[in-house]
Amino acid sequence: MQNLTELPVNATSQKRLAVIIKVCAVIPFFCAFLCCIVVMLHIFASQRQFLDSSRYILFAHMLINDTLQILSSVLLFLFVMGQVKFPVVYCVPLLFVSTVTYQNTPLILAAMSLERYVAIFYPLQRPAAWHSGRIWIINLCLWLISCMFPIIEYSIGKQDPAVKILSTPVLCKTVVFSSSPIQVLFRSAVSVMFFAVVAVVIFFTYVRILLETRKLRQDRVSVNKAMHTVLLHGFQLLLCMLAFTLPVTEKLILLITNWLLEDIIFFNYFCFILIPRFLSPLIYGFRDHSLRRYVGKTFLCCSNKVKPHVRNKQRDRSFAS
Repeated sequence: MQNLTELPVNATSQKRLAVIIKVCAVIPFFCAFLCCIVVMLHIFASQRQFLDSSRYILFAHMLINDTLQILSSVLLFLFVMGQVKFPVVYCVPLLFVSTVTYQNTPLILAAMSLERYVAIFYPLQRPAAWHSGRIWIINLCLWLISCMFPIIEYSIGKQDPAVKILSTPVLCKTVVFSSSPIQVLFRSAVSVMFFAVVAVVIFFTYVRILLETRKLRQDRVSVNKAMHTVLLHGFQLLLCMLAFTLPVTEKLILLITNWLLEDIIFFNYFCFILIPRFLSPLIYGFRDHSLRRYVGKTFLCCSNKVKPHVRNKQRDRSFAS
Protein backbone atom coordinates (compact mmCIF):
# COMPACT_ATOMS: atom_id res chain seq x y z
CA MET A 1 0.00 0.00 0.00
CA GLN A 2 2.83 2.37 0.75
CA ASN A 3 4.32 1.89 -2.73
CA LEU A 4 0.94 2.56 -4.33
CA THR A 5 0.59 5.85 -2.46
CA GLU A 6 4.12 6.94 -3.37
CA LEU A 7 3.62 6.50 -7.13
CA PRO A 8 1.21 9.45 -7.62
CA VAL A 9 3.44 11.64 -5.46
CA ASN A 10 6.51 10.81 -7.56
CA ALA A 11 4.60 11.39 -10.78
CA THR A 12 3.33 14.75 -9.51
CA SER A 13 6.81 15.85 -8.42
CA GLN A 14 8.30 14.84 -11.78
CA LYS A 15 5.58 16.76 -13.59
CA ARG A 16 6.24 19.87 -11.49
CA LEU A 17 9.96 19.57 -12.16
CA ALA A 18 9.32 19.33 -15.91
CA VAL A 19 7.13 22.45 -15.77
CA ILE A 20 9.85 24.37 -13.87
CA ILE A 21 12.49 23.33 -16.42
CA LYS A 22 10.30 24.42 -19.32
CA VAL A 23 9.56 27.79 -17.76
CA CYS A 24 13.25 28.34 -16.93
CA ALA A 25 14.14 27.56 -20.56
CA VAL A 26 11.66 30.07 -22.01
CA ILE A 27 11.94 33.07 -19.66
CA PRO A 28 15.70 33.85 -20.19
CA PHE A 29 15.24 33.82 -23.98
CA PHE A 30 12.26 36.13 -23.67
CA CYS A 31 14.12 38.56 -21.37
CA ALA A 32 17.17 38.68 -23.68
CA PHE A 33 14.94 39.28 -26.70
CA LEU A 34 12.97 41.99 -24.91
CA CYS A 35 16.18 43.73 -23.84
CA CYS A 36 17.49 43.86 -27.42
CA ILE A 37 14.14 45.07 -28.75
CA VAL A 38 13.93 47.86 -26.15
CA VAL A 39 17.44 49.04 -27.10
CA MET A 40 16.58 49.08 -30.81
CA LEU A 41 13.28 50.92 -30.29
CA HIS A 42 15.05 53.46 -28.06
CA ILE A 43 17.55 54.10 -30.86
CA PHE A 44 14.74 54.54 -33.39
CA ALA A 45 12.94 57.01 -31.12
CA SER A 46 16.06 59.05 -30.31
CA GLN A 47 17.66 59.25 -33.77
CA ARG A 48 15.85 61.40 -36.33
CA GLN A 49 17.55 59.79 -39.31
CA PHE A 50 15.75 56.49 -38.66
CA LEU A 51 12.33 58.15 -38.40
CA ASP A 52 12.89 59.79 -41.80
CA SER A 53 13.46 56.45 -43.55
CA SER A 54 10.56 54.23 -44.66
CA ARG A 55 12.79 51.18 -44.38
CA TYR A 56 13.55 51.72 -40.71
CA ILE A 57 9.94 52.64 -39.90
CA LEU A 58 8.82 49.30 -41.36
CA PHE A 59 11.52 47.54 -39.38
CA ALA A 60 10.41 49.25 -36.15
CA HIS A 61 6.88 48.17 -37.00
CA MET A 62 8.11 44.58 -37.32
CA LEU A 63 9.90 44.81 -33.95
CA ILE A 64 6.71 45.98 -32.23
CA ASN A 65 4.65 43.30 -33.98
CA ASP A 66 7.04 40.47 -33.08
CA THR A 67 7.27 41.72 -29.49
CA LEU A 68 3.48 41.55 -29.17
CA GLN A 69 3.47 38.11 -30.76
CA ILE A 70 6.14 36.69 -28.44
CA LEU A 71 4.64 38.39 -25.37
CA SER A 72 1.19 36.92 -26.04
CA SER A 73 2.72 33.54 -26.91
CA VAL A 74 4.78 33.39 -23.71
CA LEU A 75 1.80 34.45 -21.60
CA LEU A 76 -0.32 31.69 -23.14
CA PHE A 77 2.52 29.24 -22.51
CA LEU A 78 2.77 30.25 -18.84
CA PHE A 79 -0.99 30.00 -18.36
CA VAL A 80 -1.02 26.50 -19.87
CA MET A 81 1.98 25.41 -17.81
CA GLY A 82 0.35 26.69 -14.62
CA GLN A 83 -3.07 25.28 -15.61
CA VAL A 84 -4.54 28.76 -15.10
CA LYS A 85 -8.19 28.99 -16.17
CA PHE A 86 -10.19 32.17 -16.65
CA PRO A 87 -13.37 33.23 -18.50
CA VAL A 88 -13.56 33.24 -22.28
CA VAL A 89 -13.94 37.02 -22.40
CA TYR A 90 -10.35 37.42 -21.14
CA CYS A 91 -8.90 34.59 -23.20
CA VAL A 92 -10.18 35.58 -26.66
CA PRO A 93 -8.30 38.94 -26.83
CA LEU A 94 -5.01 37.23 -25.96
CA LEU A 95 -5.52 34.55 -28.61
CA PHE A 96 -6.64 37.22 -31.09
CA VAL A 97 -3.46 39.28 -30.58
CA SER A 98 -1.30 36.16 -30.93
CA THR A 99 -3.01 35.13 -34.19
CA VAL A 100 -3.05 38.61 -35.72
CA THR A 101 0.62 39.31 -35.02
CA TYR A 102 1.58 35.85 -36.29
CA GLN A 103 -0.12 36.55 -39.63
CA ASN A 104 1.13 40.12 -39.76
CA THR A 105 4.82 39.16 -39.76
CA PRO A 106 4.98 37.79 -43.35
CA LEU A 107 3.00 40.80 -44.59
CA ILE A 108 5.55 43.16 -43.03
CA LEU A 109 8.36 41.19 -44.69
CA ALA A 110 6.60 41.59 -48.05
CA ALA A 111 6.21 45.34 -47.44
CA MET A 112 9.90 45.68 -46.56
CA SER A 113 10.90 43.87 -49.76
CA LEU A 114 8.60 46.07 -51.84
CA GLU A 115 10.07 49.15 -50.15
CA ARG A 116 13.55 48.13 -51.33
CA TYR A 117 12.12 47.52 -54.81
CA VAL A 118 10.53 50.99 -54.89
CA ALA A 119 13.74 52.60 -53.56
CA ILE A 120 15.80 51.05 -56.38
CA PHE A 121 13.45 51.51 -59.33
CA TYR A 122 11.72 54.76 -58.31
CA PRO A 123 14.34 56.72 -56.34
CA LEU A 124 13.09 60.15 -57.46
CA GLN A 125 9.44 59.45 -58.22
CA ARG A 126 8.57 57.32 -55.23
CA PRO A 127 4.80 56.79 -54.71
CA ALA A 128 3.31 58.91 -51.95
CA ALA A 129 2.36 55.92 -49.79
CA TRP A 130 6.01 54.85 -49.57
CA HIS A 131 7.27 58.16 -48.17
CA SER A 132 8.25 58.14 -44.52
CA GLY A 133 5.45 60.55 -43.63
CA ARG A 134 2.74 58.29 -45.06
CA ILE A 135 4.15 54.81 -44.51
CA TRP A 136 1.67 54.50 -41.63
CA ILE A 137 -1.05 53.97 -44.26
CA ILE A 138 0.64 50.76 -45.40
CA ASN A 139 1.13 49.63 -41.81
CA LEU A 140 -2.56 50.27 -41.10
CA CYS A 141 -3.57 48.25 -44.17
CA LEU A 142 -1.39 45.35 -43.03
CA TRP A 143 -3.08 45.34 -39.61
CA LEU A 144 -6.55 45.45 -41.17
CA ILE A 145 -5.76 42.48 -43.41
CA SER A 146 -4.29 40.54 -40.50
CA CYS A 147 -7.32 41.24 -38.26
CA MET A 148 -9.88 40.35 -40.89
CA PHE A 149 -9.14 36.62 -41.16
CA PRO A 150 -9.13 35.75 -37.42
CA ILE A 151 -12.48 37.50 -37.06
CA ILE A 152 -13.88 35.37 -39.89
CA GLU A 153 -12.36 32.24 -38.35
CA TYR A 154 -13.97 32.87 -34.95
CA SER A 155 -17.33 33.77 -36.51
CA ILE A 156 -17.69 30.57 -38.57
CA GLY A 157 -17.21 28.35 -35.51
CA LYS A 158 -19.99 27.04 -33.28
CA GLN A 159 -19.97 28.06 -29.65
CA ASP A 160 -20.44 25.39 -27.01
CA PRO A 161 -23.74 26.15 -25.20
CA ALA A 162 -22.26 24.88 -21.93
CA VAL A 163 -19.52 27.53 -22.04
CA LYS A 164 -20.61 30.96 -20.82
CA ILE A 165 -18.43 33.83 -21.99
CA LEU A 166 -18.41 35.77 -18.72
CA SER A 167 -18.35 33.02 -16.11
CA THR A 168 -17.08 29.66 -17.41
CA PRO A 169 -13.33 29.25 -16.75
CA VAL A 170 -11.40 27.60 -19.57
CA LEU A 171 -7.79 26.76 -20.33
CA CYS A 172 -6.67 29.37 -22.84
CA LYS A 173 -5.79 27.36 -25.95
CA THR A 174 -6.55 27.81 -29.63
CA VAL A 175 -8.22 24.40 -29.83
CA VAL A 176 -10.85 25.54 -27.32
CA PHE A 177 -12.22 28.13 -29.77
CA SER A 178 -11.07 26.83 -33.19
CA SER A 179 -11.58 23.09 -32.99
CA SER A 180 -14.21 22.55 -35.71
CA PRO A 181 -12.95 21.04 -39.01
CA ILE A 182 -14.03 24.05 -41.04
CA GLN A 183 -12.08 26.40 -38.75
CA VAL A 184 -8.95 24.22 -38.94
CA LEU A 185 -9.24 24.10 -42.73
CA PHE A 186 -9.82 27.84 -42.96
CA ARG A 187 -6.84 28.62 -40.70
CA SER A 188 -4.53 26.34 -42.69
CA ALA A 189 -5.70 27.80 -46.01
CA VAL A 190 -5.16 31.37 -44.79
CA SER A 191 -1.67 30.57 -43.49
CA VAL A 192 -0.66 28.89 -46.75
CA MET A 193 -2.09 31.80 -48.74
CA PHE A 194 -0.24 34.38 -46.65
CA PHE A 195 3.14 32.68 -46.94
CA ALA A 196 2.67 31.83 -50.63
CA VAL A 197 1.83 35.43 -51.55
CA VAL A 198 4.75 36.77 -49.53
CA ALA A 199 7.13 34.20 -51.07
CA VAL A 200 6.04 35.30 -54.57
CA VAL A 201 6.54 38.98 -53.67
CA ILE A 202 10.02 38.36 -52.23
CA PHE A 203 11.03 36.18 -55.18
CA PHE A 204 9.77 38.79 -57.67
CA THR A 205 11.60 41.67 -56.00
CA TYR A 206 14.79 39.64 -55.68
CA VAL A 207 14.81 38.64 -59.36
CA ARG A 208 14.02 42.17 -60.52
CA ILE A 209 16.80 43.68 -58.40
CA LEU A 210 19.19 40.93 -59.52
CA LEU A 211 18.48 41.78 -63.16
CA GLU A 212 18.93 45.46 -62.41
CA THR A 213 22.43 44.87 -61.03
CA ARG A 214 23.52 43.60 -64.45
CA LYS A 215 22.31 46.76 -66.16
CA LEU A 216 23.64 49.38 -63.77
CA ARG A 217 27.29 50.31 -63.69
CA GLN A 218 26.96 53.18 -61.24
CA ASP A 219 25.58 52.87 -57.74
CA ARG A 220 26.09 49.14 -57.94
CA VAL A 221 26.86 48.92 -54.21
CA SER A 222 23.43 50.13 -53.08
CA VAL A 223 21.68 47.78 -55.51
CA ASN A 224 23.71 44.84 -54.20
CA LYS A 225 22.79 45.81 -50.64
CA ALA A 226 19.12 45.91 -51.60
CA MET A 227 19.42 42.49 -53.20
CA HIS A 228 21.02 41.03 -50.07
CA THR A 229 18.32 42.65 -47.93
CA VAL A 230 15.54 41.04 -49.97
CA LEU A 231 17.36 37.70 -49.76
CA LEU A 232 17.48 38.12 -45.97
CA HIS A 233 13.71 38.70 -45.97
CA GLY A 234 13.36 35.36 -47.73
CA PHE A 235 15.41 33.73 -44.98
CA GLN A 236 13.21 35.39 -42.35
CA LEU A 237 10.15 34.02 -44.13
CA LEU A 238 11.66 30.53 -43.99
CA LEU A 239 12.14 30.95 -40.25
CA CYS A 240 8.48 31.88 -39.88
CA MET A 241 7.42 28.88 -42.00
CA LEU A 242 9.08 26.46 -39.57
CA ALA A 243 5.80 26.51 -37.63
CA PHE A 244 4.23 24.50 -40.47
CA THR A 245 6.57 21.60 -39.72
CA LEU A 246 4.97 20.92 -36.32
CA PRO A 247 2.72 17.99 -37.40
CA VAL A 248 5.60 16.31 -39.22
CA THR A 249 8.11 16.77 -36.41
CA GLU A 250 5.63 15.50 -33.83
CA LYS A 251 5.18 12.24 -35.74
CA LEU A 252 8.93 11.85 -36.30
CA ILE A 253 9.73 12.39 -32.63
CA LEU A 254 7.03 9.91 -31.63
CA LEU A 255 8.58 7.32 -33.95
CA ILE A 256 12.15 7.90 -32.80
CA THR A 257 11.69 8.49 -29.06
CA ASN A 258 9.27 7.61 -26.29
CA TRP A 259 8.74 11.19 -25.10
CA LEU A 260 5.48 12.32 -23.55
CA LEU A 261 3.14 14.27 -25.78
CA GLU A 262 3.42 17.46 -23.69
CA ASP A 263 7.23 17.28 -23.93
CA ILE A 264 7.04 16.94 -27.72
CA ILE A 265 4.66 19.90 -27.92
CA PHE A 266 7.02 22.02 -25.82
CA PHE A 267 10.06 21.00 -27.90
CA ASN A 268 8.28 22.02 -31.10
CA TYR A 269 7.04 25.24 -29.54
CA PHE A 270 10.52 26.19 -28.33
CA CYS A 271 12.47 25.18 -31.47
CA PHE A 272 10.05 26.02 -34.29
CA ILE A 273 8.02 28.94 -32.93
CA LEU A 274 9.97 30.81 -30.26
CA ILE A 275 13.56 30.59 -31.52
CA PRO A 276 12.70 31.64 -35.13
CA ARG A 277 10.75 34.58 -33.73
CA PHE A 278 13.72 35.51 -31.55
CA LEU A 279 16.23 35.27 -34.39
CA SER A 280 14.31 36.91 -37.23
CA PRO A 281 14.31 40.58 -36.07
CA LEU A 282 17.68 40.29 -34.31
CA ILE A 283 19.46 38.98 -37.42
CA TYR A 284 18.07 41.79 -39.54
CA GLY A 285 18.69 44.46 -36.91
CA PHE A 286 22.30 43.58 -36.06
CA ARG A 287 23.13 43.07 -39.73
CA ASP A 288 22.39 46.74 -40.46
CA HIS A 289 25.61 48.74 -40.13
CA SER A 290 24.02 52.01 -38.94
CA LEU A 291 21.82 50.35 -36.37
CA ARG A 292 24.62 48.09 -35.17
CA ARG A 293 26.85 51.11 -34.63
CA TYR A 294 24.25 52.86 -32.46
CA VAL A 295 23.62 49.65 -30.50
CA GLY A 296 27.36 49.47 -29.76
CA LYS A 297 27.39 53.10 -28.67
CA THR A 298 24.42 52.49 -26.37
CA PHE A 299 26.15 49.64 -24.57
CA LEU A 300 29.42 51.62 -24.42
CA CYS A 301 27.61 54.56 -22.85
CA CYS A 302 26.15 52.24 -20.22
CA SER A 303 29.59 50.88 -19.42
CA ASN A 304 31.12 54.38 -19.31
CA LYS A 305 28.48 55.44 -16.79
CA VAL A 306 29.74 52.73 -14.45
CA LYS A 307 33.45 53.42 -14.89
CA PRO A 308 33.50 57.05 -13.61
CA HIS A 309 31.60 55.86 -10.52
CA VAL A 310 34.33 53.30 -9.83
CA ARG A 311 37.04 55.87 -10.49
CA ASN A 312 35.46 58.32 -8.03
CA LYS A 313 35.47 55.63 -5.35
CA GLN A 314 39.16 54.93 -5.96
CA ARG A 315 39.94 58.63 -5.85
CA ASP A 316 38.12 59.06 -2.53
CA ARG A 317 40.05 56.15 -1.08
CA SER A 318 43.37 57.66 -2.18
CA PHE A 319 42.48 61.01 -0.57
CA ALA A 320 41.42 59.26 2.62
CA SER A 321 44.70 57.42 2.85
